[in-house]
Amino acid sequence: MILSRVQISVLSVASLVALFGFAWPLAFPAFGADDAAAMGLMAIAAVSAVAIALLFALDRGFIGAKALALLGGMAALASATRIATAGVAGFELVFLFVILGGVAYGPKFGFLLGALTITLSSLFYGGFGPWTAFQLFAVGWVGLGAGLMGRLRATGNLRIALIAGYAVVSSYLFGLVMNLWFWPFAVGPNTSISFEQGAPIAQNLTSFLLYTLTTSTLTWDSVRAVALALAIVAIGKPVLAVLARAKI
Repeated sequence: MILSRVQISVLSVASLVALFGFAWPLAFPAFGADDAAAMGLMAIAAVSAVAIALLFALDRGFIGAKALALLGGMAALASATRIATAGVAGFELVFLFVILGGVAYGPKFGFLLGALTITLSSLFYGGFGPWTAFQLFAVGWVGLGAGLMGRLRATGNLRIALIAGYAVVSSYLFGLVMNLWFWPFAVGPNTSISFEQGAPIAQNLTSFLLYTLTTSTLTWDSVRAVALALAIVAIGKPVLAVLARAKI
């Protein structure tokens, strides 16, 4: 699926706003405590509003009818996979079909597949909250990146190895960005890894990296990365072969 200039602009602007929302703790280091809390709430509201606007863009003007039907089917499959594997010591395969769908059909399809997967799965198990919009963008970006990976001219085992490597990298990046926006709320004040109002960006960034390393990178993110890589090696070829027969 080829992105038009308008669609590239829409996705780019939405992603930039969302990225700014993710990074609010580092974007506003000089605010006081009350102001920082307010900025956190504003970031949640802004990312949520942009996410809702993008979901409304899922119409025939943004994606064709055949592609929309395939998108819905793959999102349902990815949602079921997320629900079935979520929360088991980091063993979750929500990215599996998002990555393979992005590789098969391009960055636009990959982004929308990731976003719709989060929306559908959250509806089914009641997982909506302030984190949902951030998950929507983060998983959407994983799908978008997979779509760009699909443009590489590798074939056979090399292609699968590259996709598996991308799955590992995206697993760690997903954990990193998802930790960033709520880190000040999760840790609280007065610890060695707390967000400190008015501190230099370098100091807060160091505290955040220590927080995400100890709470996520070495545990949940690593399990997710290994599980995804093994799953792609195991079923990547046949799934991509099936998707190739349904070109859109």
